[in-house]
Amino acid sequence: MTRKYKVLFLCRDNSIRSIIAEALLRELAGHRFDAFSAGPEPAARVHPLALAQLRPGISGRDVLSPKSWLEFTGEWAPRMDLVIALDESVDEHHAPAFPGAPSLLAWTFADPLADGVPDDERVRLFDKMFWQIVKQVSAFIEWPQYAAAPARAAEAHIGAAAITSAGQTLNASGAPYADRHVAPVSAGDALNAGTVLSTDRTTTCNA
Repeated sequence: MTRKYKVLFLCRDNSIRSIIAEALLRELAGHRFDAFSAGPEPAARVHPLALAQLRPGISGRDVLSPKSWLEFTGEWAPRMDLVIALDESVDEHHAPAFPGAPSLLAWTFADPLADGVPDDERVRLFDKMFWQIVKQVSAFIEWPQYAAAPARAAEAHIGAAAITSAGQTLNASGAPYADRHVAPVSAGDALNAGTVLSTDRTTTCNA
């Protein structure tokens, strides 16, 4: 069996953004990627509005659950090829040392749980965030460095071509982005697997 790339998504409570990214990568390219997610302060359950975003067309939702990132640091933990932080509180300065020293990327999205937001507006924020993650995961799948399966199971640093010495992410052509942020995407944008996000605007995540 051809080995797949193992990707771990991180967010503080592993109940929204990292869960959605895990589900989307598994759904869109499960034949090439094994997707996982975790966080330092895992919630008791996946946020209901995150599940609502996944419900229309994502299979395997029953296996999604918040997990501690310590589950991926032990001797018998799966060796990740790439770790992607979706929250500044779990970036390279805060994350533990994962076995195999995988490469680290950072994607940043707006916080859908911002304080003082009415319920109807919060639903809209979740919808917008979902499509942002769809867009970014779709672009990631198309990066040429992940087009072929890893040559050897022992290779841990498959992300070297995806990260510059400054820790910047790369676009699909291999050129470094100006920063690590994801351009805002409207809720109505269609999924376009070949689109690389622009870098003229950024979103931030505070939770």
